[in-house]
Amino acid sequence: MDLESIPGVGEKTARALSELDDPEQALRAGDVAALATAPGISQGRAARIARGAIRHDHDDPGGFLATDRAREIYREVLSLLTERTVTDYAAQRVETFYPSSQRSRIEQVQTFAREAIARDPAPAVLDALTGVEPLATPGDVRVRERCLATTDAERYAAAREAIPELSVEIVEDAQGLAELARGYSTVIALDESFAGVTVEGDVQVRPDALEHPAEIVPERPLAFFARNRDRITAAIAVHRAADLDPPSDCDIDALEDGLSRLEADGTVAGDDELDRLTVAVDDLDAAVGTAETVANDHLREAIREEDVTIEGSDLLSLVERGAGVDSLLSRELADEFAAAVAAAREHLIDALDLDSGEAEVARRTFGDEPTFPVERDEDATARLREDLTATKERRAGTLKRDLAADLADQRAGARDLVRNALELDVELAVARFADEFGCTMPTFVPAADERAAGFDIEAGRSPLLDEPLADIDPVDYDVSGVTLLSGVNSGGKTSLLDLVASVVVLAHMGLPVPAEHARLRRFDDLHYHAKTQGTLDAGAFESTVREFADLAQGGEGSLVLVDELESITEPGASAKIIAGILEALAANGATAVFVSHLADEIREMADFDVTVDGIEAVGLVDGELEVNRSPVKDHLARSTPELIVEKLATEASADGADAAGGTAAESARTNGGAETVSEPQFYDRLLEKFE
Repeated sequence: MDLESIPGVGEKTARALSELDDPEQALRAGDVAALATAPGISQGRAARIARGAIRHDHDDPGGFLATDRAREIYREVLSLLTERTVTDYAAQRVETFYPSSQRSRIEQVQTFAREAIARDPAPAVLDALTGVEPLATPGDVRVRERCLATTDAERYAAAREAIPELSVEIVEDAQGLAELARGYSTVIALDESFAGVTVEGDVQVRPDALEHPAEIVPERPLAFFARNRDRITAAIAVHRAADLDPPSDCDIDALEDGLSRLEADGTVAGDDELDRLTVAVDDLDAAVGTAETVANDHLREAIREEDVTIEGSDLLSLVERGAGVDSLLSRELADEFAAAVAAAREHLIDALDLDSGEAEVARRTFGDEPTFPVERDEDATARLREDLTATKERRAGTLKRDLAADLADQRAGARDLVRNALELDVELAVARFADEFGCTMPTFVPAADERAAGFDIEAGRSPLLDEPLADIDPVDYDVSGVTLLSGVNSGGKTSLLDLVASVVVLAHMGLPVPAEHARLRRFDDLHYHAKTQGTLDAGAFESTVREFADLAQGGEGSLVLVDELESITEPGASAKIIAGILEALAANGATAVFVSHLADEIREMADFDVTVDGIEAVGLVDGELEVNRSPVKDHLARSTPELIVEKLATEASADGADAAGGTAAESARTNGGAETVSEPQFYDRLLEKFE
């Protein structure tokens, strides 16, 4: 696939995408998470690229949504899906669903949607999804206690490229290795010529090191899992809550066990020996200081309680030799000093929980030569710190290598695990949408039958109405060819157009539609013209007519929905213009529904037998219209004024019957002899005008 052939992908973006392991597969699958790992590609940008790639793959020219109102309907139904996602990923992923005229794309999404609506969006699954995010790339890893060493300049360059996490040093001989070993916990010699060389410190000869970077730098795979530990753990919870089969290359139990042994900073958790060494290194200075206090407190108490007697000759001898209190301690309090030092040593060993080998080094921290106050031997303390640190690092390195070996083979499986959890969120959003709006999968007529077909919706409920589903009256409506839709004000004509548009848009997205049954042709595009607010000026009027002229020239396969086009100009002219538009659309084989209060006038002016359907008001109840929301086929609906006049006539007739008794003569007398029209007669004559 030529990446730059994808709509919206230029040279710079193509370079970024080419850094992915398999950009073509990610593009074909609409894998927003994978695309978003490319340098400089956000999730929103990834969704747009994925949509362009899908169009390219299905040879889809786009342009299904041909008007602003059609695009608004799409954004509104898409937002209903987005609102039912849990993760940011799924919210971006649903952006890859778009209405298409291509059968292959529709069928592809339908396959996905049929599986999706069978999912159970259980609360436990939705709760587990809150912790799932696309996997992140860890930052640069730097390991300072280890280094690589080589005598060869070419190998030096290769090592820096293969294992950038470690310092690479050039040495000339074994002496150079020895010097490095004094500054690093571990030195890895890359040259086979160093085999058999004995050097103090942890020096490993690994000519194959560059071929096994995970063994040399286990921090590399561990950094990935540490950075994504919570995300992977959440994905595991999702799979268990939803009872999903894990990817074939993923052992969930082993992965979970490995993650439980890993700290957020990439260190290994749960090892008592490493914990002991870490505490010993961290607490060394404090423990030595306390040990000094123990020794001095012990010695001070001994001196305070000891009754020391020195003969004059002995005192003179000590002074002549320049001796001080140390000599006095050595001579008179040797046992007490030894006991004080022993107490200090034991305190240090116990406080740091040192093993026998470490204890021998620790004892050197306090010398045997009597002094007061007792002080640590700084060189011995430094040596103890170095030994403990080196032991800790070796232990940590061993544990890291073991854990990295356990987790290294799980990386691809972990990626699939998280991706599947994120995709499940997309499926559950579709399932929740379908359940909450009473949706079903629509049926498309075969290609051979498309020209004679339009749409047939049974028990449809518009998802765009701001009312509970149970409070929305179900609507049945089917149209083939060109139809005028009449009806009373506030009878639901616009809501019906919105329902039709929603069904058609969702069906062409490959998704379930808000109806008990829906059958339709595969349309090429949707032209939905919303009601115009007020009469248009000459320029706007001309532009509107031009739009319909273009549609009339190539409208076959189009669905045209128009809401009260007559408002663009004077009623008489509007009826003529709409009649002409309908004639052109009918000739082209388009499917169209025009809502109009001028249906009777338009029907008279059209040169073909245009169908007129009506949303019929069955009466007025407490001043409110009672409406049959499903249009009656081939029926011009009565207007609201007609219903009101009919109601007044009925009421007046009833009142007149109750008050009967007046005579024509009386009427004539009260009106100068002229015959008057009674109230019931007045209303009856008005009703006749509507016939």
